[in-house]
Amino acid sequence: MIRYKKLGYVVLSVTDLDKSVDFYENIVGMQFVERENETAYLRSSHDHHNLILQQGEEAGLIRVAYELEKAEQFQGVFDYLTEKGLNPEELAKEECQKLAQGRTLRFKDPYLGVTYELYVEMMQMGTPFQPKTARITRFLHVVYETNKFDELVEFFTETLNFKVSDIMGKETGWSWMRAFPSPYHHDFALTKGKENKLNHLAYQAERVDDVGIQVNRLKDANVPILFGPGKHHPSGSIFLYFADPDGFTIEYSQGMEEFPEENPREARRLEPTMYTLDEWGGKPNPGWGEKGKLIVEEPEKVNN
Repeated sequence: MIRYKKLGYVVLSVTDLDKSVDFYENIVGMQFVERENETAYLRSSHDHHNLILQQGEEAGLIRVAYELEKAEQFQGVFDYLTEKGLNPEELAKEECQKLAQGRTLRFKDPYLGVTYELYVEMMQMGTPFQPKTARITRFLHVVYETNKFDELVEFFTETLNFKVSDIMGKETGWSWMRAFPSPYHHDFALTKGKENKLNHLAYQAERVDDVGIQVNRLKDANVPILFGPGKHHPSGSIFLYFADPDGFTIEYSQGMEEFPEENPREARRLEPTMYTLDEWGGKPNPGWGEKGKLIVEEPEKVNN
C-alpha cells in the first residue's frame, strides 16, 4: 500500500519565466530558491522547492510530485507500480541531485498521460520559509477538469491509494481526494468537464486575515480576481481565486477540514449546487479554471 507524506510540488511550463518568478514570489508569496538556465525553483516550506517553473513555448502543467511517507517504501512502491502495468522509471542519481531529492520515480497515468513523480528525502533548507505580506504556509492541492472523471477517480483510489473525502453530483461531478494518510480534505480533486486541463493550484493561507490582505494586494497589482472571497461547503475553507500571468487559476485557501488516519468520517455525496461551491453565494468570474493545458511529456523526458 502506498503511503504519502504530502503533495510536494508541481512543474509548470510558463511563457515568460522572469514574469512568472516575480509573480509567484511577490504576489503568491513564495520564496525564490535558485535558477538554472530556463528553470526556476521556489518554495513555500522548509523543502528545497514546492514549485518548479520552466520556460516553454506554451503554458501548462508538466508534472505533479508527491513525497512518500518513508524512504524505505520506495522499492516496494516501484515494484507495486510495475505490477500494475504503469512502467515506472527511476531517475538517475544525477537527476535526483539536480532536484535536491532522494530516490525518485516517474510514471504516467493511463488516461490523460500526465506525468507523476514519487520521491523521498527532499533537501531541507537551512533557514525557515519567509512568507510575504499575505502569509502562506504550504502548497495545498491540485485540481483537474476532465472528461475521464470516473476512470480517474477509480485509478487514484484503487491503484494509488487516495481516499475520497466528498463527492458531488453526477453531470457536474466533483471528487475531492486526499493522498492517504495526508490529513487535508483534499490535495487532489477532479471536476467533470468536456476537456482535460488543470483547473487550479492552491496554497494554504495562515489566517483568514491573509485572505483579506491578498484581496487588496491583488487589486493594487491589477491581478484579476476570478472567484471569492467565499466559503467552500465540502472542506469548510475560506477561498480566494486569482489569475497568474499565463491565466492559470491560483487559490488561497484557509481553514480546510483535516481527517484523522483512523476512523475518519465517511465521504459525503453532496448536492450539485452553487451553495456547495460557495456558501456565501458567490459565482466565478470569466477565466476561473479556464486555462491550464496538461502537457504530456515525451518518454525520454519522463525517463531522464
